Amino acid sequence: MNNHEPKLRRSTSFSVVPDEALCCVLDRINDPRDREAISLVCRQWHRIDSATRKHVTIAFCYSAAPAMLRSRFARLESLKLKGKPRAAMYNLIPEDWGGYASPWIAELASGFDCLKELHLRRMVVYDEDIRMLVGARGHALQSLKLDRCSGFSTDGLRIIATNCRCLRTLYLEDSTIIDHGGEWLHDLATSNNVLMHLNFYMTELKILAKDLELLACNCKSLISLKLSECDLIALINFFKSASKLEEFGGGSFNVNQGEVGAYNKVVFPPRLLSLGLFIMGTNEVSVIYPFCASLKKLDLQYTFFLNTEDHCQLIQKCPNLEVLEVRNVIGDRGLEVVSNTCKRLRHLRVERGDDDPGQQNEQGRVTQAGMMSIAVGCRELEYIAIYASDISNAALEAFGTFSSNLRDFRIVLLDSEENITDLPLDNGVRALLRGCTKLGRFAFYLRPGGLSDVGLGYVGEYSGNIRYMLLGNVGESDMGLMRFAVGCKKLVKLELRSCCWFSEHALARAMLQLPSLRYVWVQGYKASLNGEGLREMRRRYWNIEFIPPGIEECQEASEEGRATLVTQPQLLAYYSLAGQRMDHPEYVVPLF
Repeated sequence: MNNHEPKLRRSTSFSVVPDEALCCVLDRINDPRDREAISLVCRQWHRIDSATRKHVTIAFCYSAAPAMLRSRFARLESLKLKGKPRAAMYNLIPEDWGGYASPWIAELASGFDCLKELHLRRMVVYDEDIRMLVGARGHALQSLKLDRCSGFSTDGLRIIATNCRCLRTLYLEDSTIIDHGGEWLHDLATSNNVLMHLNFYMTELKILAKDLELLACNCKSLISLKLSECDLIALINFFKSASKLEEFGGGSFNVNQGEVGAYNKVVFPPRLLSLGLFIMGTNEVSVIYPFCASLKKLDLQYTFFLNTEDHCQLIQKCPNLEVLEVRNVIGDRGLEVVSNTCKRLRHLRVERGDDDPGQQNEQGRVTQAGMMSIAVGCRELEYIAIYASDISNAALEAFGTFSSNLRDFRIVLLDSEENITDLPLDNGVRALLRGCTKLGRFAFYLRPGGLSDVGLGYVGEYSGNIRYMLLGNVGESDMGLMRFAVGCKKLVKLELRSCCWFSEHALARAMLQLPSLRYVWVQGYKASLNGEGLREMRRRYWNIEFIPPGIEECQEASEEGRATLVTQPQLLAYYSLAGQRMDHPEYVVPLF
């Protein structure tokens, strides 16, 4: 190198990049992990990232304070915010645990002049929160998702319907909504003419079919509708008007309908690609046959009256399916039909059906045979979630061999069978994780003896890219947990259930071995009465919350009949810049 040439120092190499150029570059980078890395380069890059970031996901609402979001990303256009732990979806978290949206909405309403999209998941949202949000941002709001939320009523929906005239997406799926009448849908139909997606699937909202017809007439851009249970005969005129509809869910058949062939009058819109129905029996399944060939998504989780043979007949007519969601009544024979027919399948979910073994026949069971069929026949699979009655190492090895595109693998081993073919699953899980290197999410919920300490060590060793993990009934002792903790270098979120042989001391030591961990929830372990053994888990910015075992009822039962009752100890620990939360109920004990 010539001694007279100027030397470019690291400190000046970043500063020579003008703000305008950085803005142009960062506008094309949307991955949050890439953005996070960029923001750490220097102060200038941190400032430009703050000014240009359009979307932020906060995976846990207590990990940051609302004011911190505003100071960092004042020009935010889209926010996704998650509240209660995922276990709340399975009634494992008491209703009054927390997850209140009020402080966040107050902050969003007072600033964030660019906000257009808001997605709240598993949060408590009150009508007054909705009123405040709509009063501040209703004129610009294009997407509002209240996903598995509670606390609000149809009065809040009327506020949204009458004031958010630019709204393109309203999502309320699986939310608990107090029903004061269906006027909200009529108001939405008369006030909005740009709506594209409306979803109140798995709610108990009562609506009038004529309001849906009005909505279809006024909103010519409507392409997706998922609603609460509604007889398909009442929707005949709606389907005629909603000519651009591509997704429909929530219609039902009255299996006691007196008129034979009454549902032959139902004609779905010609562009329909996704279909999900509630109640359907053998006599009605032929109604959807003419539309099967064009379907890319089919949801049969709530049809209830279809047997294994019905599933086989129906799926044989759906060669273009990419997403299939069913109950385990589909059986191994149904999964074999799926593997032979649906070569483009990317997403498969097999939920649990009737828990009474006496009501199940040999066809309505999912075992290693059906799983192996899927692994061999559906090579493009990216997501699979299965409630299985039986399983073997060979089935897991088949996924490791043939399903290299898997990004999300979840299995729950039911306790309906007395004897399982092949336990422990140590070699199978090793083969699965070694072969499926793209996995980012992994759930493995077994029965006692399902995975030994050696197998749990394999999970840690071969989970290099996994960021979320749920494990249940795994390992045999603290030694297995420590073997697991040696790996999982990228693990951000961990959930453990029914691992009653893990001690507090081992849990604390193991969590400290996971360098990327930001959130851990544990239910069912060797807990002390006051959580004293968790002291080793203490670290900077780390909040630890403990629910002691044997908590009795702490509040009156709600209208839905639910009350606060915790029989197994629970531990929640999470990284937070906001300090300890102040809205926890009495039975939640903040530690240290």
